[in-house]
Amino acid sequence: MRSLPLPVALAVRLLPVGVLACVGWAWSTGPDSGPAAKDAHDAAPRSPAPSSPGTGAAAKSYAKPPAPCGTVPAKTVSSLVPGAKTAGKELSATDESVRRGCSWSALKGYDYRWLDVSFELKGSDALAEQAFKDGDGDAKSSALAGLGDEARVTSSLTTKDKQDTRESVVTVRKGNILVIVTYNGSDFESKGAPANDTVIKGARKAAADAVAGVGSAG
Repeated sequence: MRSLPLPVALAVRLLPVGVLACVGWAWSTGPDSGPAAKDAHDAAPRSPAPSSPGTGAAAKSYAKPPAPCGTVPAKTVSSLVPGAKTAGKELSATDESVRRGCSWSALKGYDYRWLDVSFELKGSDALAEQAFKDGDGDAKSSALAGLGDEARVTSSLTTKDKQDTRESVVTVRKGNILVIVTYNGSDFESKGAPANDTVIKGARKAAADAVAGVGSAG
């Protein structure tokens, strides 16, 4: 499974306050202090009021990740991971206030399927947006429309001991939360793997459910 110094923007907003404070001190202690100076001081432009919470670079859509195992309905689990316990198994995390995940896996006959969903909370929407961009790395991904604020998908086929495994990973950003869904499978009888389209559609379906579940974290 896969989280600052004062922002520059805030420092710039605070700069006029310090400048006006110095000017006011000079007026009050200098030879020209008095009523006229006071009037001039009162007429001086004021620094803008601080932005209210939830706006600007520090905007934060969600305060915590959702309970992960409840975000994927039993119907979806049963269709993607036949034979799995639909309740899922929550993955251990170092800090559940910023990262949580759940997995489902089962072997039915000769077909093995694995699904996991993870949620990672960032300090702001802007930080999550940057993390989404940075996380693309060298993987050949394709953009996905209709999921969260932005989404992408990757797929791969690996072979170990003559057994193929196909995997698809969907990454979605919704506000300041990153949702990562991994879906893979192997067919042990044929030594093959599910079709590429099958794992991509499965991962996308689970991702749509997981993203919808983020709403409960607000």
